[in-house]
Amino acid sequence: MKLDEGRAGKVYIVEKVALELTLERRLEALGILPGTKLMVLNRKQHGALIIFVRGTRFAIGSGIAGSIEVREAAA
Repeated sequence: MKLDEGRAGKVYIVEKVALELTLERRLEALGILPGTKLMVLNRKQHGALIIFVRGTRFAIGSGIAGSIEVREAAA
């Protein structure tokens, strides 16, 4: 599933990031790479997601979130 389909309060594991190289490298620098756990904290009405990754909150747009493939983490 894509991250933009995720629900608030759920924990996901990044499977794949499919963006242009510069954006992909930027996300890697922020700690968003395959195998990383993240939590969706909130979904904004205009499509942005607030996520929690490695102790930091980030806001990402729906276009970027739609390019991040995730799976739900086992409870």
